Amino acid sequence: MYKRQFPGGVTQHIYYLDKHLRELGHQVKIIAPCAGSEPEELPENVVVTTTKVISIPFSGSKARIPYSPMVNWRVRGALHEEDFDILHAHEPMTLPVPIMALTHSRAVNVGTFHAYRDTHVIYKYGRRVFQPFFDKLHGKIAVSEAARDTVARYFGGEFVIIPNGIDVERFAGEHVRPLEQYLDGRPNILFVGRLDPRKGFKHLLRAFPYIKKEFPRARLLVVGAYNKEEVADHLLYAREQHITGVKFVGRVSDDDLPRYYRTCDVFCAPSTGFESFGIVLLEAMAAGKPTVASDIPGYRDLLA
Repeated sequence: MYKRQFPGGVTQHIYYLDKHLRELGHQVKIIAPCAGSEPEELPENVVVTTTKVISIPFSGSKARIPYSPMVNWRVRGALHEEDFDILHAHEPMTLPVPIMALTHSRAVNVGTFHAYRDTHVIYKYGRRVFQPFFDKLHGKIAVSEAARDTVARYFGGEFVIIPNGIDVERFAGEHVRPLEQYLDGRPNILFVGRLDPRKGFKHLLRAFPYIKKEFPRARLLVVGAYNKEEVADHLLYAREQHITGVKFVGRVSDDDLPRYYRTCDVFCAPSTGFESFGIVLLEAMAAGKPTVASDIPGYRDLLA
């Protein structure tokens, strides 16, 4: 799904990979579901397999699964019409789009693995089903050692680790100015991300009163693509506990996000697990900000 509809590490990875490959002169097509978008809002190189997507809770987050019977037909049609040289599947053993793409591919197949799990239930119990698709991959990439270990535990194979990258100039450039409304002398702590349980925001909120004992004027800025239902419990907790200084900002524009990093004094990523990398950590460090993160695989490798 495209970057602005459901922000996340994988969609951001695909967005910038597409951008830079095209700048190098390559022809690129993105074949993906894209719920929440009108066709005219999307770049012309995006092939939409379906707009029918359901959200399913999975590992403390939400997996968005296309369910239209048209997906197979559209994937097969796009692959046969274009006759690609390389097929690059992200999370290649995911239903339905990557699996269908590998089924119909006549190209060199490359897979990038992004996920980290202590135990990957789908791989564990579905190994016999997924092994033929894994075997169709000519090249295998993992974004971190944690992501590599997750898949290699079940399927073996040789992997190349290519860490995620970001547009450093976007966060570190001199053109990025702090947000004036928060330059009032109060210490600013920044959280960026969804409010999925695994992102650990509730732990940061519960720790915030202890921070305020030392820094009474501290402010917690909460930036992310969350909705009213997801923030409701946190607002209620803050009111019941008389926690002040918490600002739920919500979704911000691509232009404003670097400004929030530039504005903060400390960036905090309190995720509890299932993080293979942590692009937000790179963004904060590119902005030159002190970064505090959970001691978990994925984060630990990046900050070591």
